[in-house]
Amino acid sequence: MAKSRTIYICSACGAESPQWLGKCPSCDTYGTLEEQVMAGGNNPAVNRPGWQNSRPNNGKGQRNPQPRISVRFSEITQYEQERFPSGYGEFDRVLGGGIVPGSLVLIGGDPGIGKSTLLLQVTNQLAQRLPRILYVSAEESGQQIKLRAARLGVGVVAVESENNGNGKEKKASESTSELDNHLYVLPETDLEEILRELESLRPQVAVIDSIQTLYFGALTSAPGSVAQVRECTSALMQVAKRENITLLIVGHVTKEGAIAGPRVLEHLVDTVLYFEGDRYASHRLLRSVKNRFGATHEIGIFEMVDHGLVEVENPSELFLGNRDEFSPGTATVVACEGTRPIVVELQALVSPTSYASPRRSTTGIEYNRLQQILAVLEKRVGIPLSKLDAYVASAGGLGVEEPAADLGVAIAVVASFRDRVVDPRTVLIGEVGLGGQVRLVSQMELRLKEAAKLGFKRAIVPRGQVYPEDVGLEIVPVGKVIEAIVAAIPPQQRFGEDIEDEEGEGQE
Repeated sequence: MAKSRTIYICSACGAESPQWLGKCPSCDTYGTLEEQVMAGGNNPAVNRPGWQNSRPNNGKGQRNPQPRISVRFSEITQYEQERFPSGYGEFDRVLGGGIVPGSLVLIGGDPGIGKSTLLLQVTNQLAQRLPRILYVSAEESGQQIKLRAARLGVGVVAVESENNGNGKEKKASESTSELDNHLYVLPETDLEEILRELESLRPQVAVIDSIQTLYFGALTSAPGSVAQVRECTSALMQVAKRENITLLIVGHVTKEGAIAGPRVLEHLVDTVLYFEGDRYASHRLLRSVKNRFGATHEIGIFEMVDHGLVEVENPSELFLGNRDEFSPGTATVVACEGTRPIVVELQALVSPTSYASPRRSTTGIEYNRLQQILAVLEKRVGIPLSKLDAYVASAGGLGVEEPAADLGVAIAVVASFRDRVVDPRTVLIGEVGLGGQVRLVSQMELRLKEAAKLGFKRAIVPRGQVYPEDVGLEIVPVGKVIEAIVAAIPPQQRFGEDIEDEEGEGQE
């Protein structure tokens, strides 16, 4: 019988080491090597001579090369990928148009953000269209899932019964029996039991909540370790591809925001989604960072209400402030998340500092990007921002990371410094270069059409940008940041005073 051997696996990156080290030699992380006992076995040697042992080609006695199992690229049959709807348009948008049969979708997010709520609502919608849906719960019992479903209205249609005392009782309608026949729940953590259930039931869609709590009995490591997560995901992938089962897998995240477990977990699945948002705010963002069947960086927006998650039909209105109130230091930009343009209001506050070094704070805007824009404004425009505190935030907390929002950040900072009001009917689109120039951006047509749909009248864009003529906006091309400042901020008086004067003249 072969002897077992001991290796050490990094819990951060999955690298293996024959001995314990204080720091992982692969990712340079301290204290992450964990001991794993591997069963011994004889690995058969494969006799495949390489280029070192091959004989020189003399052109004599060689047969014609023929493929064994490979096919030519032109022989591959092309067919349109079929999809089926999940019942939520925002969820289908992030997936690229719907759920692909046999695909693996990994959904990560902070604790309490609503991952299980979202998937329970999705399975409820799918159970009304498909004959077999399986919900594998490795963290909660069946009774806990039933209680959550009752709060969300999943699988229960409440109807009033006869009066009983002072109040009215509620009982489940008989129409829920059809849903009960389609939705199955399996509270289990053993991987082998889950695989047997998948092969026996063969559901169209199965939810695994969550992958870090499953364990494979053949491994001695604890659930959630690198080896357990890797082996469980690999086994689930094989069954899903063989039986054509769509798997929706929930993944925990680390304190840095990355999905816990080895990096190979994200490579094995077809789609990686992040469910994010401030737990103290009502809206939630479902963001795609990997998708083999659609575009990446697509987002779907939901709102958490008392009966679960609901879709936000017009997300631009959610991230726009009150445009009836004119306040200095605000500017409006159009950010593109994947193929979706979203109008976002940026707010800036510039004030004298009370410390030796000024403070810089951002919410929804990249910190290093703000530092770069402040340096450009001081060097190219002449605004002394090195002795002032600067705070920049996006309305609603939406993360705006693309460079197309640079011009809006710069104008908001200058408006706060001068205590001026930017025209609330104007959007600013452009990237700010280190030389103070306004650079071109992509997807300009989508941005302008979204701004026109929401009632904006003017757009300040980079000079030389290609855009349609009938977009319905007054286009102001600029080449430098100083030109954008002159075009966006009235030089003499506040924009609010201009509107008040116009209204007064109209009333007279």
